[in-house]
Amino acid sequence: MKKLILLAIIGLGIVSCTTQNTKSTMDLPKDWKHNTNIYEVNIRQYTQEGTFKAFEKEMPRLKQMGVKTLWFMPVTPIAQQNKKGSLGSQYAASDYTSINPEFGTMNDFKHMVNEAHRLGFKVIIDWVANHTGWDHIWTKTHPEFYLKDPDGNFHKASGMDDIIELDYKNQEMRLAMIDAMKFWVKETGIDGFRCDLASWVEVDFWQQARPEVEKIKPLFWLGEFDELESPEYGKVFDASYSWKWMHKSADYYKKNEPLQELKDLLVQYSNIGDSSMRAWFTSNHDENSWNGTEYEKYGVITKPMAVFSATWNGVPLLYSGQELPNMKRLEFFEKDAIKWTNTYQMAEFYKTLFELKASNSALRGGDSKVSTYLLNTTANDKILAYVRKNGKDEVLVVLNMSKQPVNFSIEDQNLSGAFKNVFDRSKRDFDNGKDFSFKVSDYAVFEK
Repeated sequence: MKKLILLAIIGLGIVSCTTQNTKSTMDLPKDWKHNTNIYEVNIRQYTQEGTFKAFEKEMPRLKQMGVKTLWFMPVTPIAQQNKKGSLGSQYAASDYTSINPEFGTMNDFKHMVNEAHRLGFKVIIDWVANHTGWDHIWTKTHPEFYLKDPDGNFHKASGMDDIIELDYKNQEMRLAMIDAMKFWVKETGIDGFRCDLASWVEVDFWQQARPEVEKIKPLFWLGEFDELESPEYGKVFDASYSWKWMHKSADYYKKNEPLQELKDLLVQYSNIGDSSMRAWFTSNHDENSWNGTEYEKYGVITKPMAVFSATWNGVPLLYSGQELPNMKRLEFFEKDAIKWTNTYQMAEFYKTLFELKASNSALRGGDSKVSTYLLNTTANDKILAYVRKNGKDEVLVVLNMSKQPVNFSIEDQNLSGAFKNVFDRSKRDFDNGKDFSFKVSDYAVFEK
């Protein structure tokens, strides 16, 4: 049995939340996942060429920035029937075991994966199991694999008329899907999958698929679902999305909602336990294209939110171009390359956070040996402060989540001793005082 204890500030009191969790039998030994980060690669928009070969040249820079895991958006060919825009959606596949010629060849992909492994990266690919495009090869060879409308036509996915849904009552289709996933592991050596709309697919498929595919080797599984809403999926996947947090934090900033509601939500996530992890992010391909950049959503708390994503219990996720930072919404169905410069203004910021995540055991995600404490301050309505502890290792994070400067003190017995600021390397002994004076957008991260 494993135990997570979180002390959370609720109103003016302190509530102890204790949850016991049994480690999932699906969790195979992949110790690297606890210290990793994930960088989402949009091959289409990453370079002017939009190819695997062109992206390969960027990998040494990303390694220098501290990136550990590369997640590639779908690399399969795009269906042409009913496609969106001139290029179509990468999430409307026409074949599960081929490469999108827009990006290069299968040999190009294999070369890129091999080079990524040589540089020390893990590689995961987007897997779209819920649906295909209208002219996927299965529509001709196995039309019985699909859900049908009463008139016998293929069933369109909800709100998306360029894709049609698969029928998971069909056992033969399930086996074909599993074989397709095995293909990428066997043939290209990838290290896992980011599973699109994972909770739109019956959970028993993932329960069936994961052990079968992992007969080849242990893999990392990131699912697009929120475990607060779909807890049964958390027993299969290593990590999940934190959609409720993302929406709630955006509403907090735009609608001036109480910070206490965000803290309460963090307690709910912590109560899930450590047999799975949450992925924390300020942007991704969907958010950037449809809802705006992180700067549109979070304004002056963008950097504090990024610090949170890299230091709270779980795994941080970064999207292509955030290290610039990219300040525009990228087109989804058209060519719209990121306008790179040589400055990469945010690269050192993320490097500092990623290196701390990788090296300090107090920031291990999904590890029951780590305790996380929300700290009481004299400005609980404006400041999010927490300390994470694992044996002698401690990391203190203090974030100004307000739109004003704040003078405050931390008043909590869980903070004591000498720490070093990871950004400016200054030292501070909190036994001699816990006062802070923060400007707008300020944050501080210390390690013991």
